[in-house]
Amino acid sequence: MIFNIEYLLWVFLPGLVLGLWAQWRLHSAFSKYSQVPVESGLTGAQAARRILDDAGLTDVPVEEVPGKLSDHYDPTKKALFLSTDNFHGRTIAAVGVAAHEAGHALQHQAAYAMLNLRMLLVPVTQFSSTAYGIILMAGYFMGFGMMKTMLPIIICLFAVITLFQLITLPVEYDASARAKEQLFRLGLVREEERAGVSKVLGAAALTYVAALVSSVLTLLYYIAASRGNRS
Repeated sequence: MIFNIEYLLWVFLPGLVLGLWAQWRLHSAFSKYSQVPVESGLTGAQAARRILDDAGLTDVPVEEVPGKLSDHYDPTKKALFLSTDNFHGRTIAAVGVAAHEAGHALQHQAAYAMLNLRMLLVPVTQFSSTAYGIILMAGYFMGFGMMKTMLPIIICLFAVITLFQLITLPVEYDASARAKEQLFRLGLVREEERAGVSKVLGAAALTYVAALVSSVLTLLYYIAASRGNRS
């Protein structure tokens, strides 16, 4: 069987624990600093607007979207979307998250290589994720013996997913670095607020680290299972 006690001990449980820990760090930091007002009094939307306008990105809209931490920059629409809490919030967390998403717009403007590569991989990754899910469902209904014969395909599909997550990591860290640089350069946050901004953005980045580690463990497990099949 592909999914056995070794998978549980060396892949599933470590990935689950790491993911839960990263999510706890994120929600803990966000909950704390969403209660701390930013001294500038700016909302997240206003902070993002200031950063974008300063960079000459006056044509990039900042829009409100429903959901919790649903904030994102859409390079295909060239638009920045902030969750309700961060769009209207006048807190360190709201301003930090909004600035991070504006950082992605700055990457797009600068033709940041890793962001461009990530954008190129989006359709391939979406296909790989869908195909991988279909194979898992088929294995559940038709028996995991079928999955063993599909291991080379599974490895290829999951390698694409892992590569995408690997490329995402520097994109997210770079966006945070750009965000902090602009926040302090433009005077949107004060020096004494630096630690709070860093904790919020650092905790958010940990979720991407956790996802990457989990994917790498899973990919290595599939590779080991494939070699076991040939022995």
